[in-house]
Amino acid sequence: MISQFFVLSQRGDNIVFRDYRGDVPKGTTEVFFRKVKFWKQDGEEEAPPVFNVDGVNYFHLKIVGLFFVATTRANVSPSLILELLQRISRVIKDYLGILSEESLRRNFVLVYELLDEMIDFGYTQATSTEVLKSYVYNEPIVVDAARMPTLGTAAMFMQGNKRMPGTAVTKSVVVNEPGGRKREEIFVDIIEKISVTFSSSGYILTSEIDGTIQMKSYLTGNPEIKLALNEDVTIGRDRSSGFGYSSSGSGVVILDDCNFHESVNLDNFDIDRTLSLVPPDGEFPVMNYRMTQEFKSPFRITALIEEAGALKAEVILKIRAEFAASVTANTIVVQMPLPTYTSRVSFELEPGAVGQTTDFKEANKRLEWSLKKIVGGAEHTLRAKLTFSQESHGNLTKEAGPVTMNFTIPMFNASRLQVKYLQIANKSKTYNPYRWVRYVTQANSYVARL
Repeated sequence: MISQFFVLSQRGDNIVFRDYRGDVPKGTTEVFFRKVKFWKQDGEEEAPPVFNVDGVNYFHLKIVGLFFVATTRANVSPSLILELLQRISRVIKDYLGILSEESLRRNFVLVYELLDEMIDFGYTQATSTEVLKSYVYNEPIVVDAARMPTLGTAAMFMQGNKRMPGTAVTKSVVVNEPGGRKREEIFVDIIEKISVTFSSSGYILTSEIDGTIQMKSYLTGNPEIKLALNEDVTIGRDRSSGFGYSSSGSGVVILDDCNFHESVNLDNFDIDRTLSLVPPDGEFPVMNYRMTQEFKSPFRITALIEEAGALKAEVILKIRAEFAASVTANTIVVQMPLPTYTSRVSFELEPGAVGQTTDFKEANKRLEWSLKKIVGGAEHTLRAKLTFSQESHGNLTKEAGPVTMNFTIPMFNASRLQVKYLQIANKSKTYNPYRWVRYVTQANSYVARL
């Protein structure tokens, strides 16, 4: 149960606001934005997704630069409200085509109609794009995606891949192409978020993959889809029978567990790893999975900090791309907390380094190294000379680090899970819609200890 729902811009402007119960003060938008903007508690730089101010619980997600917020005085499940916010944003994106401040402002009538159908007196009614089509009658005003900044999930697939159309999945599910015709196409995205912890020498200590197969269909009549995965995919580990293990270690994809969308038919999954489904309208997860089997990490990080005098120290960071040269990683950011008494940092990049920037965030004593892109097989090194305001009386490795890394790698997946084919059931031989299968790997928690 929620009392209010609102969407704020990065500047704090109120774009959408709906008060469902009237039991929370009207000024919550200002309270929320001021609290998030100037959050400094428990040493954290950013506000957590859930916090309480004057007896009001605030739940928020930041999606493509917009704050989606719900408030309530009731004691409700945080995961339930955060999932509701995620689904609201997804439904709005399905109807508007692109989620942005401009699209929300131009389609505020449609957005309020969607909110009224999804939530009644603070209680969730329906969050399915397909179900809502029977109750929502306003037509969206299409916003040109080419003029929008490259934020959000769709943007990561548009970099370094000339085969992808510029508008990819930034289309409404209820609007046809100019001329009244509908472009027949279907998108399948395999998105993996990996968590890896390295030792100071670069060896992997822990590793895990959280993946999802997302689908968005623009096919007329919702025909049946067959999605075939690797035949060597196994679920779970059975040591007694040997099931799920390969003596040669070649090619077997072992998933610890997985779950499927309610529309998926699993009759043939155990036989040939084929998923059959009639895709509903809008974007939805076909399958979620988790993998803790040892896999080849896309990057290897080594970090070293050592004293270079009474008030000086030197940091050496090295990252190596462990994937093929045909793959390119984008928007890489490496961060490292430094000792609190660090007063100055000077950086030394490799000769001829292009697209790399460095910065010392003095407010929170953090080193930041940004790389625009890294080609597979490349290795980059950063040296940083630290100057201290006082002598270190402890172990520097305990006062600095760990090193964290964020990145996006289009057309790459660490688990080796593949879509072998995407078959569309249709009797007509001339029916040949566009099929887009895309892969992306992101860092969820990529950490190197000192």
